[in-house]
Amino acid sequence: MSKKILAILSEYGYWGIELVGPLTKLEEAGYTVEFMTPKGKKAEALPPSYDTTYVDPPLGTCVTTPLAAEMVKAFEATNRLEERKNMSEVIPERPYFSSSDFLRKFEKYFSDLKIAQEDLTTEYAALLLVGGSGPIIDIVNNQRVHDIILAFHKKDMPIGAICYGVAPLVFARDFNERRSIIKGKHVTGHCIEYDYHDGTGFLNTDLNIGPPPYVLEYLLSDAVGPEGQYHGNFGKETSVIVDYPFITARSLQCSFEFGDQFVNVLDNGLKRYGW
Repeated sequence: MSKKILAILSEYGYWGIELVGPLTKLEEAGYTVEFMTPKGKKAEALPPSYDTTYVDPPLGTCVTTPLAAEMVKAFEATNRLEERKNMSEVIPERPYFSSSDFLRKFEKYFSDLKIAQEDLTTEYAALLLVGGSGPIIDIVNNQRVHDIILAFHKKDMPIGAICYGVAPLVFARDFNERRSIIKGKHVTGHCIEYDYHDGTGFLNTDLNIGPPPYVLEYLLSDAVGPEGQYHGNFGKETSVIVDYPFITARSLQCSFEFGDQFVNVLDNGLKRYGW
């Protein structure tokens, strides 16, 4: 089995420890983590994620620990993210239905996609979707991200997602079947109690959209359906759920546990955890 993991990061800011936490655990287990961004631009950690004085409004406390800040700053200083893949050069774009010669373009899209998906799932053992506010802009409703998720899902390979990195799982659907891949599954993700009233911001833009544009808890609850279950675990310090092939984590406090269970899935065949 490949010892490489593909991590997808937003170009509008990722939450530092939500990458560095699982990254550390995976590397300690002998895995190599490689990075990909939507347009090939360098991903950067959101400043609050390495600021120990930052008070998270919903929680009313400092959420960036000295250890997390130190780890994120050390990782950013390595320039590891200077080496990354450009998703737009790896995965084809689905054509508009109004485009000329649509059917031929549509056929080519599926043909090219099949090759790209096979290449990714041959090179990598698992997929990691990193959270933070940035994914709201360029990851969640990104057709190429959906096609990468589907590649791993079709081969029953591990898919790990944390915080707002969980949101793309709702929308990654086979284009013809259009059914949720997490239907009937147990998942966790950012619960409504953690949502901002104001201040959802992003790197590389002055945009402050106030509250998040969607309530992730509601999206996940609807997508899993009555046969599945969304677990918010509000009041509990962490929330990590494994319902293979998905490893989902609620937020930054779960980063290390998320990494531990990601490794358990890869190395020990863990299929269920946290429910």
